[in-house]
Amino acid sequence: MRVLVVEDNARMAALLRRGLTEEGYSVDVVGDGLDAIELASKQPYDAVVLDVMLPGANGFEVCASMRRDGQWAPVLMLTARDELDWRVRGLNAGADDYVIKPFAFAELTARLRAMLRRGTPDREPVLSHGAVRADPAARRVWNNGVEVTLAPTQFDLLSLFLRSPGEVLTRGRILAEVWDFAYDARSNVVEQHVALLRRRMQEVAEWQDLETVRGVGYRLRPVPAH
Repeated sequence: MRVLVVEDNARMAALLRRGLTEEGYSVDVVGDGLDAIELASKQPYDAVVLDVMLPGANGFEVCASMRRDGQWAPVLMLTARDELDWRVRGLNAGADDYVIKPFAFAELTARLRAMLRRGTPDREPVLSHGAVRADPAARRVWNNGVEVTLAPTQFDLLSLFLRSPGEVLTRGRILAEVWDFAYDARSNVVEQHVALLRRRMQEVAEWQDLETVRGVGYRLRPVPAH
């Protein structure tokens, strides 16, 4: 098994190299995010151990770049910050798991083995509807050929509609699938994010495909047959 370690702290990098080598892995180590992107584009890896705080390009940028380039080796992200938004950023960038520094080496290797047992996930196909395309793996969206920058929740909302064209999605179902019931059903969070999604899509090209079904929810109009 070949593992890429991306860590700019020389002492930590040396410890990871030695420990993983003793576990039987073939290990490459780089300390710069841009170098990691270049190396990953040339050499296939079975897994990547990736620090967040890096020179050149941070870990989020490295992971997102790998996913955009079709590199689906599982990524274990290392971070010294335990805030929820940092962990969410890592997962949204395409990381598979994370370990908080300082960590026990036994935990890191256990998580690495678990990722390798799961194997490289199948890449979810690109979703399309009329002039809109969305790549769930890279979390990128285009409207009429122009890329649209969406917040994570807006992207998840659009993906849900793209997977269910012509189907009326109730507010309850949207809350369950996008927010996992994290919000009170009486809140207007769905309406707010639908409005933001429509606004962002309209900023780059015409988009009238999402209609409100009064008193029920929303529906992505089917693409007319030609």
